[in-house]
Amino acid sequence: MVARLFWVRHGPTHERALTGWRDVPADLSDTAAVARLDVALPRDALVVSSDLLRAVTTADALSQGRSRLPHDAALREFDFGLWDGMHFDAIAERDPQLSRQFWEQPGDIAPPQGESWNAVAARVAGAIDRLAAAHPGACLIAVAHFGAILTHLSHAGGMTPYQALGHPIDNLSITEFARDPGGWQVARINHVA
Repeated sequence: MVARLFWVRHGPTHERALTGWRDVPADLSDTAAVARLDVALPRDALVVSSDLLRAVTTADALSQGRSRLPHDAALREFDFGLWDGMHFDAIAERDPQLSRQFWEQPGDIAPPQGESWNAVAARVAGAIDRLAAAHPGACLIAVAHFGAILTHLSHAGGMTPYQALGHPIDNLSITEFARDPGGWQVARINHVA
């Protein structure tokens, strides 16, 4: 099993609308921040990312001197369905009760034609379990998205989804887990190098 897991949130997109599966680029022009992140991560780690462009390019920037695994679509952000690309106020106007429930009662509630918290959590946990089993004893850097990281934080950290949503996960931050016989243990959350 993977010994340590370093979640990295992709570089900033500067999007002001909800961004799920829309494939928008990351802005990696802050080369000093990328360099600090690179130094803060283990050199011998394997690097994997979501298959969305913002995660792929961030992972590519961290891959020099590290082994790069194929992109993994299971590490994608939430599929926000019809809400993807909408501003939060437009979502609240379109679906006032549903949008409130989605954020305040995360679980089985999903946006129209989108994914629920529980669906994303199962998808992400399955990917991490698969990667961990395939690379015993390795350190893994998983470059992904706000929602993917929070669902794993909730699952592995023993938090409710609502509690996990209270944690910031900044762009280019590290959320680290260590694996012991009892499972994943949270080492640090939202560390910015």
